[in-house]
Amino acid sequence: METQRSLIKSFKYAFEGILFSVRHNRNMRIHLTVAVLVILASIYFKISAYEMGILGVMIILVICTEMINSALEEMVDLIINEHRKEAKIAKDVGAGMVLVASIGAVIVGILIFTPHIVRMFR
Repeated sequence: METQRSLIKSFKYAFEGILFSVRHNRNMRIHLTVAVLVILASIYFKISAYEMGILGVMIILVICTEMINSALEEMVDLIINEHRKEAKIAKDVGAGMVLVASIGAVIVGILIFTPHIVRMFR
């Protein structure tokens, strides 16, 4: 019974982390909005399950990197209260991680949606 309670608490904490990220992180809200638009476009263009799976993985990758970056920024702010080169580097690398994932997601999106968009105009 204690294990079940512990598991439920773990899920509760995880959902609190997700909600915190959505409420306090403008970029997370942007990523989620884009994710919804991508899903709606996927439905409109009737993309294959395989393509939807790839897009789903890319959406999850971008959201996860944004959450890791947010956690990193919070930790740096907690530990270091002044402007330091090392803190800037940590934050910049975290932001770079999100940028790389986002660029990858855009490239994958272009590769998947371009044939469907071209077909629409034929």
